[in-house]
Amino acid sequence: MDTRIVKINQDFPQPEILEEASVLLRQGELVAFPTETVYGLGGNALDETAAARIYAAKGRPSDNPLIVHIAEEEQVYELAGQIPAYAESLMKAFWPGPLTLILKKKSCVPDTTTGGLDTVAVRMPSHPVARELIRQSGVMIAAPSANASGRPSPTRAEHVAEDLSGRIAMILDGGEVGIGIESTIVDVTGTMPVILRPGYINRAMLEAVTGSVTVDPAILEKPQAGLRPKAPGMMYRHYAPRGELTIFEGEQSSVVARINAAAKEKTAGGYRVGIIATEETKNAYHYGWIISIGERSNESTIARNLYHVLRKMDEADMEIIFCEAFHTEAMGAAIMNRLCKAAGYRIEQVS
Repeated sequence: MDTRIVKINQDFPQPEILEEASVLLRQGELVAFPTETVYGLGGNALDETAAARIYAAKGRPSDNPLIVHIAEEEQVYELAGQIPAYAESLMKAFWPGPLTLILKKKSCVPDTTTGGLDTVAVRMPSHPVARELIRQSGVMIAAPSANASGRPSPTRAEHVAEDLSGRIAMILDGGEVGIGIESTIVDVTGTMPVILRPGYINRAMLEAVTGSVTVDPAILEKPQAGLRPKAPGMMYRHYAPRGELTIFEGEQSSVVARINAAAKEKTAGGYRVGIIATEETKNAYHYGWIISIGERSNESTIARNLYHVLRKMDEADMEIIFCEAFHTEAMGAAIMNRLCKAAGYRIEQVS
């Protein structure tokens, strides 16, 4: 299959380009497009064949549910029932935006889309291209991240092409995305909201709307064997570079010293070593290939650059990668969730 890559204005998407992509979606084909979080791989959410094509294109396990993207809040009631009042409050507070809600699904949603679960993940993106594509296509769009399963998520169209060219019909190139990590996922099927995946919308922001919020322990801990994932990204190794990634936690100067010592040892052993540093620490490292992920004092830059930096490590053929931990105030949980899964929970505590 030839994959057509088309530039699209991210603020004022051209109707003729959207119509071409819409036709493909209505025909059951797959189209990658930008959202405010990462690029999504879109197919008709209510078409079993299209959903199956998404899993096949990504090489994604079939029990890993897809997120259904909608353009209007009213559409959620077509997909889901038993929506509690606190969930509606979250919709009004954060939609459109990077928040996904887990709800009890209606029979119109195929099991293929939900990974066989009786729940459906729904969000309303705020990105103009995503919103207008859903509207113009006339279909609700199932869209996981547009990368090969397990690889770092795509924040630029070239990342999508690297992983999926030849497997999908079209890529809408809207430039670099804004947030850079996937949406916050909240289970709202019970009496209290439960965070299943952290994101830009953090616990404090959710609690300001609903009061108490709990956090699933699988967010920063290795999930138990046999766990059936209730939301994307809960069970499997994700976001991973090809090299062996290790995260170092502790006081900053001690972490820098430990990474320098480890990089010196591995470099001397003939390994290609990469170090993920920040603007504040990049000049403190003396061994390996050093790349800055952004400013610790501006954590949004770390989130925006995370997947791009991991892909840069692959481009440079780094065999061993060392990274500082990022327990920052607002997005630290989201950043560390992605790093822990990328590292296969390989974390070294530095005293």
